[in-house]
Amino acid sequence: MDRRNVRNMWTAVVILLVVWAILVVVGFVFEGLLWLAVIGLILFVGTLVVGVIRDRIRRRA
Repeated sequence: MDRRNVRNMWTAVVILLVVWAILVVVGFVFEGLLWLAVIGLILFVGTLVVGVIRDRIRRRA
């Protein structure tokens, strides 16, 4: 992988993390949307884990 692909991957991961964080905040602000906060939190953690794992795999190669 070249540096441009790695930068693009991390850009996508950061954008997804921001979107999931917004969903979590909206879900907690509006009590009826608590399910949205839970889903956003799960997606946030999942995206972060996938990004870290892909980075570690790339560094080993």
